[in-house]
This record gives sequence, C-alpha cells and structure tokens, in this order.
Amino acid sequence: MRSFLLRGPHAALLVALLVASGAAAARDTGARAVDPASRVGSANAQPAPTPPPGALPRVQRKGPSSGPVGLDAAPGPPDIPVSPAVVGSVGAAALAGLFLLLYVYRRRLYIILWSVSTVLRGASLWLALEAPTEHLTGRVVLGLSQFVAICGALLLVVSADSYRGPVRVRARDFLGLLVLLMWFGLAPLVFGSRAVLVPGYLLSAGIVAMAGIGYLAILRVARLLGAGIVGVTLLLLAASEGWIAITASWAGAGYAVDLLQMITNALLYLLAALGAHLLVFEEMTYALRVANRQLAAARAELEQQVITDPLTGCHNRRFLDQVIGRELQRHSRYGTPLTLLFIDIDRFKSINDTLGHDTGDRVLQHVAAFLRSHVREADYLFRWGGDEFLAILSCTLDQAARKAADLKQAFLGDPATAGLPAGVGLSIGCAEAPPDASDILALVREADERMYRDKAGIG
Repeated sequence: MRSFLLRGPHAALLVALLVASGAAAARDTGARAVDPASRVGSANAQPAPTPPPGALPRVQRKGPSSGPVGLDAAPGPPDIPVSPAVVGSVGAAALAGLFLLLYVYRRRLYIILWSVSTVLRGASLWLALEAPTEHLTGRVVLGLSQFVAICGALLLVVSADSYRGPVRVRARDFLGLLVLLMWFGLAPLVFGSRAVLVPGYLLSAGIVAMAGIGYLAILRVARLLGAGIVGVTLLLLAASEGWIAITASWAGAGYAVDLLQMITNALLYLLAALGAHLLVFEEMTYALRVANRQLAAARAELEQQVITDPLTGCHNRRFLDQVIGRELQRHSRYGTPLTLLFIDIDRFKSINDTLGHDTGDRVLQHVAAFLRSHVREADYLFRWGGDEFLAILSCTLDQAARKAADLKQAFLGDPATAGLPAGVGLSIGCAEAPPDASDILALVREADERMYRDKAGIG
C-alpha cells in the first residue's frame, strides 16, 4: 500500500471522508437481512480494537465487485519514457542556441565554432545511442557518430586558434576529413564496431586534449578564468574518452559504451561550454575596460591639447583662466606669495619681418623650451600671445627679481642661443599680488610696464 504524508487541512478532510464512508456502510449493513449463523458468529466475535486518539481509520481494500475501492487502488500518473538520445540532443540544441545569442553581442568566430561543435556533439550522442549495432546499418551509423564527434573536437581546436588570431584553412585539411569519413563509414562493415570505437575515441581524445592545451595557453596570456575552466575540463574529457578507447580495446567484440560513461562525457562537455560562456563575458568585460582606458587617454590628450599652445608646448590663456582663480584664492586664504613674470623676446618683430616666420617660430620654440626647463613644475608657464610669455611663481617680489636676472643671464649663456639670430634676448618684468588681489589683469599690466622699463634699459 502506498504511504502518504498528510498534514493540516488535508488530513482533516481525509478523516472526515473516511468517517462519512464508515457511517454510510453501517447504515447499509443494518438495512440488509442477517442470517442466524451470522448473528451467532457476531455474538461470539471479539470487539474490534479501538484506534488510539488521532489515528486515521483503517480502510480495507476490496475487490472490484465487492464494494468501493480503497485509496491504494487509485491510478497513479502514467510512466513517461525518457530517451537519453532525445534529452542529449535537446540539451545540445539549447546550448548551441545560447552560443548564438552570445554571438549577437560579441561577433567572434570562436563563439560560432563552439555553437557548431555543440550541435555536432549532440548529433554524435544521438547517433551513438540510437544505432542498432546488431545490424550493418547500425554499425555504419555508429561509425558516423564517431566521425561527427571528431569533427566537433576539431572545431574546438580551431576555436582556440581563432581566439588568438586569424585561422588559415587549407584544402588538405578537408582531404584528411574525407579519408576519416571513408574509414568510419566503411570499416564497421568489414571489421565490426570495435574498428571505429577504439580509433574514434582515441582520435577524439587527442584532438580534445589539443583544444584544452590551446585554451590553457589563452589563460597564460589573457589571465581569463573562463579559458582555464575550458582548458582543464577539456583535458578531463580527453582523459575520459581515452579511457573508453582503452576499455573498448580490452573488451570483446560485443563491447558497447556504457550509458554512464556517455553521461559523464556530456557533463564534462557541458562544464566546458559553461566555461566558454564565462570566457565570452570576461572578454566583453576586458574589451570594455580597454575601451574605457582608451577613452580616458583620448580625453586626457584632448584636454591637454585644449589647454596647450601647439607651437611652444606651453599652457595657453584658456588654462590661465582655469587656474588663476584657485591660485588667487589660495594666496588670499593662506598668505602664499604669488608673483608674475612677464617675459618678452627682444628683436622678435624684426626677426619675423626680415628672416621670415619660420625663423620666428624657431626662436619661439627655443625660448619656450628654455623657460620650461628653468621654471619649477609647481609654477606655471603660459604663452600670453605673440612673443610674450607669463610665469606664475610662488615667491616674493625680491625672489622673482633675482629669478628674472638669472633667467636672462642663463639664456645668454645657453649654447643653443648662439644658433639664433643676433640680438635675441629676454626682457622680464615682475609684479607681486597683494593679499586682497582678485584681478589678474591688473597684475599683468603692472608686470608688462616693468618689462618695458627693463627693455628700455637694454636699448
């Protein structure tokens, strides 16, 4: 009798039904005629034991013609036959469909190869399970299943190669496949099933091992976990298929691959496919990280171009507008000294007019390179316009005056200055920002006036 686990309202409902059935049966018994023998027997009969409190009444099963049918006679759900070949084929098709969905988002050849390899793997499993090996046709189908499995394994090797670069397919590769097809299609007719089982599993094991090594090589270069999972799992699958080949070579002529071994191989392939899915997601994430780094570098380069003078490499006036407010605020709040140097190139206009703009540009570039090498990184150097430069220094006015004198002397003593047109020199004016300074243009005008006085002192 079947056992049921009854709890809560279901148990109460069943008790009520059983009690009602017992009462109806008692009424039917009292209504029927009773013979004397049965009365005597009933007088001598022992009373039925009283069930303990809370126990369910015991229902006796009766035959089909003697009364109602007991609970255990209720028909159960019909048995549904499950074919391992159908289950494997449907699972392979679903897995191949997932690879196709990944290909929509990541157009890489190795994803398509995994999808086709999965379809071939499912087809090989279906052919191997459905082949009637006692007939010649079944042996040929078994050989074709081995050939299809080898083709699927070859696609795994190609997928590992395509991940690392372009793949070259040659005509002799198809010639080799044609030879294998002829062997696995004709050998079972002549030599029996073992002639395709042993070499088929050995070839598949070797090719799958090559694919696993290829994905481990990807792991070594790209450091992607999915590649490691695929590589290790494919090596385990190769070991399992190699063991099947060894077992088949030891067994007799009627050897057939155990269903458990096929399920083990299917689970290993499923794990490898899941690793391939992880590899795709990791590659997409890695590609996004690389793209983000490239965008950040391009943005930084663009920002640098926006704030840099293309001819001299110094900061331009746009960058001055960005930093001067912060520098004046720091000067006013913390009392940090702030001084401007206004620098002009002597005889630049006459050089441009007489020697041309190319020579003038060469002079500007030399002066800018000289100033950048003699101004601290904590300070700022700008091209103000034409042949004029502006430096913002964190020092007092006296220190700035000494810095200006040092710059003029160092420029004249620079060996590269000797290659410039005669008379090229620097005129520099200084201006210190007061504690309550809020306008940089007033300081620029003051430094500009002092620069002209310095230039007048030269001439």
